[in-house]
Amino acid sequence: MIELDYAHEGNVALLILTRPPANAFTPEGLLKLQHTVDRLNGDPKVRAIVITGEGPTFFSAGADLNTFADGSKEVARHAAMRFGAAFEALQNARPVAIAAINGYAMGGGLECALACDIRIAEEHAVMALPETAVGLLPAGCGTQTLPWLVGEGWAKRMVLTGERVNATTALRIGLVEEVVEKGTAREFALAMAAKVLALSPQAVTYSKQLIHQARNGVPRSAALAVERERFVDLFDGADQREGVNAFLEKRAPRWATMATEGTQR
Repeated sequence: MIELDYAHEGNVALLILTRPPANAFTPEGLLKLQHTVDRLNGDPKVRAIVITGEGPTFFSAGADLNTFADGSKEVARHAAMRFGAAFEALQNARPVAIAAINGYAMGGGLECALACDIRIAEEHAVMALPETAVGLLPAGCGTQTLPWLVGEGWAKRMVLTGERVNATTALRIGLVEEVVEKGTAREFALAMAAKVLALSPQAVTYSKQLIHQARNGVPRSAALAVERERFVDLFDGADQREGVNAFLEKRAPRWATMATEGTQR
């Protein structure tokens, strides 16, 4: 279900959801996604992940509803666990995750994109969490992540009425960060991932963790204290000095961590 390729000298992992006709998820596919993300998370050379769907129509249609046709609670419990584990792994991964939404992102497909740090949608993309229309509910972190991005009102509008959102509306409400022409989301996302590579690996990792503290309900005073500590922690490594001096000398930085990581792949 997942094809894996690399770009930018192996520093960007490209994950392609490939289960025709709609790139729907199965529990087995979700487990493979989780294991793939875990493996990439453990590879220090990988700085960014771009995830997209195969073909021009679907990012992912979400769950394969055949899975739930017999009404088994055990099957439901297993599927919910797989959705949650896969998308939590993606959300909490060290690399910066960018979704290139190349078409319909429905249900679990949208939840997969929600688990990414940044979302790029093609102009024909349509997004929704329509689970309630078939007697289900979003179980891949959607009820928790969507309100954080778009606010409670729009989250309720999408989940409680099943409203579909086009790319223009998604950009307006903060569901996506960019809308691009049809067929260009993947290249746009890869170009954005390349920008990550110019930054300090440790500074990016710390910054992502700090931003997530706000989402996870860490009290502001505690989060600010951690922010200050992480700023000081950066002075333990060589990248802080390299970054500052490269700026002062008007040259590109040569990150020591990347020089080390390049020998580990």
